[in-house]
Amino acid sequence: MTYTENLWLYFTLLFGIIVVPGMDMIFVLANVLTRGRTAGLAATAGIMLGGLVHSIYGALGVGLLATLMPVLFKPLLIVGALYMAWIGVGLMKSSITVDHVGPADTRSNWEAFRRGAVTCLINPKAYLFMLAVYPQFLRPDFGPLGPQAAVMAAMTAGTQFAIYGGLAVAAGRARNLLVGNGTATIWVGRIAGLLLLAVSVLTLWEGIRA
Repeated sequence: MTYTENLWLYFTLLFGIIVVPGMDMIFVLANVLTRGRTAGLAATAGIMLGGLVHSIYGALGVGLLATLMPVLFKPLLIVGALYMAWIGVGLMKSSITVDHVGPADTRSNWEAFRRGAVTCLINPKAYLFMLAVYPQFLRPDFGPLGPQAAVMAAMTAGTQFAIYGGLAVAAGRARNLLVGNGTATIWVGRIAGLLLLAVSVLTLWEGIRA
C-alpha cells in the first residue's frame, strides 16, 4: 500500500465515523437551533480544536493510551454522559424564556466554542477511534511519524469542518424560518435539549454496562 492509498483509507474510515450522528453532531445542531448559525460554527471550531488535541496525544502516546484505556473507558463514558445531560437540561430550561430567535452574541459564541472543545475531548467515540483506528495509519515505512500525524490531524479537522460546518449552515437556514414564531422557538430548544438528554442516557447506559 502506498502512502496516498493509506491516506485515502484513513479518510474513508474517518468520514464514516464523523458522519454518524453522535455527541459532537447533536451538540452542533443544538447550538444552531437555539443560538443561531454562528454559534453552531463556533461549536464546530471547538470540536475541531478537540480533534487536534486527540490527534496530538494519539501520535505521542498511543502505547500509553492503550494501557490506560481499559481503566478510563467506563469513567469517561459516565462523565461524558453527565456533561451532555447537564447541557441538555440547560437548553430545556433556557428555552422556556425565549420568545424570539436572534443572533448569538460574542459571549454565547465563546461558550459554544469552549463547550464544543470539551464535548469532543470527552467523547468516548473519539478515544476509541484513536485506540483502534489511528495507530494503524502511522507507519514508520512512510517516513517520520510527526509529518504523518500532522497530515492526518489536518484531514481530521477538515472533515469535521466540512460535516459539522455544513450541518451548521444548513440547520441555520432552517432556523431562520422560525423567526417571529415564539412557540416554535420554545419547542426547538426543548427538542434540542431532549436530543442531548437521549444521547446522554444511551452513553450512560453503555458506561454502566461496560
